[in-house]
Amino acid sequence: MEHFQPRNSTEAALHDYKVGMGMFSEKMPELASHYHAFTEVCFKEGALSQKDKQLIALGISLFSQDEYCIIYHVKGCLDQGATEEEIFETVGVTAAFGGGAAMSQAVTLVQEAINELNQLTQ
Repeated sequence: MEHFQPRNSTEAALHDYKVGMGMFSEKMPELASHYHAFTEVCFKEGALSQKDKQLIALGISLFSQDEYCIIYHVKGCLDQGATEEEIFETVGVTAAFGGGAAMSQAVTLVQEAINELNQLTQ
């Protein structure tokens, strides 16, 4: 079995989440299956684009101070073609509601995740 060597902290966090979800899925397969099916439907293209849904999810993640979800949804935003400007506008709207706590995550974790994820694709 190969040992995973993350190239940066963002990749490490995404890997940790994936491993954790895998272990949870083994212990609670029915619950995990229903959760995955539900979220898959929630993030499907619809009246809102998948990019818009990822931006909303990022805003909620920032507001709730969920670092794993912040990283996961920054990646989702980038994967769906969101620009840094769109991500940072989402940060601004979130900070209007979440104040300094949301902004502190944005100026640290969001920027770090964007930079590190962009490095992985180069």
